[in-house]
Amino acid sequence: MPRQKSSFDRLRPFEFREPADVLDPDAMYTVYEIARLLQGLEPDTELDVETEGILLDWAIPWLVTNADELCFGDPESDDEPGHYGLLDTE
Repeated sequence: MPRQKSSFDRLRPFEFREPADVLDPDAMYTVYEIARLLQGLEPDTELDVETEGILLDWAIPWLVTNADELCFGDPESDDEPGHYGLLDTE
């Protein structure tokens, strides 16, 4: 249900972090690991399913917004996720 803006103590601009500030340039990450990194967690942090779903709601738009700066590695099998990393600019 929508809430009135006045019900919040603080409102702040909605900003995405830059990929280079989140990802190691030599590593590739699953969307699940990126979701954790965007929240300041370690990529292997254990989360319950509900929390992971909420974090994915933030990570997927971040990936789409920053697609020009990212590369994709195919999954090893059909039942595994792909991996994303920083696009080499060299």
